[in-house]
Amino acid sequence: MQPISSADNTRRPVLPILALSAAIASFLIWLIYFKGKVAAPDWVLALPAANASFNALSALCLVLGYINIRRGNRVTHMRFMLSATVFSALFLVSYITYHFFHGDTRFPGQGWIRTAYLAILISHIGLSMVALPLILAALWYALRSQFVFHRRVARWTFPIWLYVSVTGVIVYFALKYIRSE
Repeated sequence: MQPISSADNTRRPVLPILALSAAIASFLIWLIYFKGKVAAPDWVLALPAANASFNALSALCLVLGYINIRRGNRVTHMRFMLSATVFSALFLVSYITYHFFHGDTRFPGQGWIRTAYLAILISHIGLSMVALPLILAALWYALRSQFVFHRRVARWTFPIWLYVSVTGVIVYFALKYIRSE
């Protein structure tokens, strides 16, 4: 039996991570755009605010984690990044629950604000699909103390994940407070 080389160890998570990410993205597309609506309990209406809160907390933890790794505080960095991961996971569960009952939410605004909203939403959705496998890969390498690979992935993961978290909050406020004229 041949020993597994270092290159094989670093590539090992790529296919399962991409497969899991593709399955989640496909499920979400089906859930939001193709599954019919189900009668929603009243508490479902509170989930968009919870989602925005989870996104905001994730963004805060990402920034604090970044600050701490720059200062050399690895343990504090790890705690903030794991917290950001938990908040993002809670967001995903809450998001799936909301869209299971509610389906798609239409933006009521018109004119330039609609164009701006759609630009933010499209970039948010597209980058969220990119962020998921990057987050999983960064987490994989960090938990296995493969910090050279972790840093390579995290360099791309951090700005994309932060953008997705912040724009998630923006999308929530746009849907909540912008009305049609």
